Amino acid sequence: MGDAHRIGVVGLGVISGAYLDTLVGHPAVRVTAVADLDASRSAAVAAERPGVRALTVEELLGSPDVDTVLNLTVPAAHAEIALGAIGHGKNVYGEKPLAADFADAHAVMEAAAKAGVGVGCAPDTVLGTGIQTARAAVEAGSIGRPQFASAVMVTPGHERWHPHPDFYYTPGGGPLLDMGPYYLASLIHLLGPVRAVIGAAGRLRAERVIGSGPRAGERIPVEVDTHVSGVLEHAGGALTTITTSFDGVATTAAPIEVHGDAGTLAVPDPNRFDGQVRLFELGGEQWHTLPPSAGYVDGARGVGLLDFVAADGQRAPRANGDLALHVLETMSALLRSSAEARRIELTTSAQQPVPVPLTAAQDWRGPDAG
Repeated sequence: MGDAHRIGVVGLGVISGAYLDTLVGHPAVRVTAVADLDASRSAAVAAERPGVRALTVEELLGSPDVDTVLNLTVPAAHAEIALGAIGHGKNVYGEKPLAADFADAHAVMEAAAKAGVGVGCAPDTVLGTGIQTARAAVEAGSIGRPQFASAVMVTPGHERWHPHPDFYYTPGGGPLLDMGPYYLASLIHLLGPVRAVIGAAGRLRAERVIGSGPRAGERIPVEVDTHVSGVLEHAGGALTTITTSFDGVATTAAPIEVHGDAGTLAVPDPNRFDGQVRLFELGGEQWHTLPPSAGYVDGARGVGLLDFVAADGQRAPRANGDLALHVLETMSALLRSSAEARRIELTTSAQQPVPVPLTAAQDWRGPDAG
């Protein structure tokens, strides 16, 4: 395999622990440095992991022993950190969304192309056995020709459990930009890219109350729509209805259902790597659970970055920047459609990523890596 690919992590919030658990000690990569605006946080993380240095953000972006910057900052900082990494000639792989708005995300992709560096972006949950097994079933013709799909995400809001939920209710947040990437990336894997959207959105409360942690009881302002619904027109002709909401309590709807002329597929939570895929065939009498047939087994946050490293210029990374840009434009267009009360055609598209064959956890460096 040669030398391990060197990773520097910027942003050490809640999700960083899951990434570090996957990456630290993996033979394909070496985490060389971490940085956070809170220097004590980066010092604590480095102290727990031998060989990892605590740096300032600026030092990490310019460090010669970092090949790829893992950008785990809040959405509002995604573009700034990505552009900083690209400016130093480094690849960047970030948490979703690619940026807080489409214009900034487009600037990131343009800068990367000019600099000749790679861009990757979460979610990588769609590379697990749940979504990949569902995709394999669709491509095998198990439901016949796909006709339409539904995608539903309903929660009462992340402020109930997150100790610092402010960014969920500022530009770049909200249920669509926060959770929508899981559903939209899955739908693109299943049905292909989106060509146009129609959206409707609203917000029911001007404030939210933090429910846990040291700030419990504090009120925070809501600056974004907290319920978004819409229709996606896929380039292949299928239609998807999508609902993402921070304004409900619960739902019995399947996270994703794909309906074809020969059957219906119930797809598990795209925010997880696994889950049951169920098939109801035309003329059948009950649902059947499909055994895992594709995807990274026992996946965890960071497998998309390992896949990104394994691609090594030989293929497009599965969690790639073009896909993330298309997902972000789709979400932005849904919100703009709501504001302007009209159907909006998209300016971007994306190739369906190469499917993931059933791959054991120890081979997360890539099923097609040498």
